[in-house]
Amino acid sequence: MISRLTLSRQQVREITDHVSRHAPLEACGLLAGKHDRVEKVLFVQNQAQSPVRFVMDPYEQLSAFDWIDSNNLSLLGIFHSHPAGPETASPTDISEAAYEVVHVVCSQKNGEWKLRGFWVENGKTTEVTLQIVE
Repeated sequence: MISRLTLSRQQVREITDHVSRHAPLEACGLLAGKHDRVEKVLFVQNQAQSPVRFVMDPYEQLSAFDWIDSNNLSLLGIFHSHPAGPETASPTDISEAAYEVVHVVCSQKNGEWKLRGFWVENGKTTEVTLQIVE
């Protein structure tokens, strides 16, 4: 389990810009890096085109995985938005979690996007600290 995930302020802006552009639909993507530090944000189309569900486009997801491998990075996280809440992983998110990575949920609170990280294991979530650095 990863107990902390480190992102730069620029990466947080990239994520929040992406989810803002797609709201009110959910948006999603992958976080690649080494150890607990994100080095690249990869956007993947939400094939579901839904305000309450995301399904990564399989071709874009495979292409992103190939990019991660070819750049000697690891998949550290998956992010997606909950434009209308909740700010935690939903029961669907938990039941469909297929990778042992940090699941970052982006939700709006008072008009601003807030990011929270979760580790999903055996149907339960543990909050992961998101460390934001310059």
